[in-house]
Amino acid sequence: MPEVTKPYVPGTPCWADLVVPDQREALDFYRDLFGWQGEPGPPETGGYAVCTLRGKPVVGIMTSMAQEGGSKPPPAWTTYLAVADADATMGKIKDAGGTSLMDPMDVMTLGRMAVVADSTGAVFGIWQAKEFHGSGVVNEPGAVVWNELNTADTEAAGAFYADALGLAAEPFEEPPGYFSLKAKGRVIGGMQSLENSPPGSPSHWLTYFSVDNTDSTVDALVRAGGNVLAPPFDMVAGRMAVLQDPQGAIFAVINATGPSPDDA
Repeated sequence: MPEVTKPYVPGTPCWADLVVPDQREALDFYRDLFGWQGEPGPPETGGYAVCTLRGKPVVGIMTSMAQEGGSKPPPAWTTYLAVADADATMGKIKDAGGTSLMDPMDVMTLGRMAVVADSTGAVFGIWQAKEFHGSGVVNEPGAVVWNELNTADTEAAGAFYADALGLAAEPFEEPPGYFSLKAKGRVIGGMQSLENSPPGSPSHWLTYFSVDNTDSTVDALVRAGGNVLAPPFDMVAGRMAVLQDPQGAIFAVINATGPSPDDA
């Protein structure tokens, strides 16, 4: 049971959350698909729902809200990377060619967060933990097992994450053109070009959830009104599929598990 028992190493994906127009619909959909338990939170958190798996926090789901003078964001999953100092990291992000979409802000006494775009346009969050470290369970069915950057320019993205977050990009032997992202020598995610993404796709982070059976999960998603963007296929790490929930948020599933997050 890969439970997180200590703070995430800076640069490591530590949380994922979903922004959708209908929070209740999303809570019901993902409860049935992955077994998450969650209810809308209190008004002081904007109703943010912390979903749990085996009683441990696993992801967040919130209702999309229009920014001042702007429109509501599209349905999407966001990957958050752990940082030691959100404000200092924001400075490095800007120096490396990234942009701020939401400046660092305190989330009560839980931590400090920001939402940014890297130098190729991929959106992600940063999280400076205080009382809340992030996901309490990972790398098992129903939980996040992999985070992948799909980018228009792997060389530029590699330089950005090295300068802004201290991550190292190294080529994988298999598949060709795939890179590992490492924090302090440990693989924390992957990176590839947009070659395998639908035409016109922007740079983006893709969240993978572990499942026991990829094909049956896809069948359940279709019955619940979701869409299949890449039908189940076998690859090096397992059998995976790229999916879209009924409100349009994209994610992947794979019948793979990972090591304990404490096994550095």
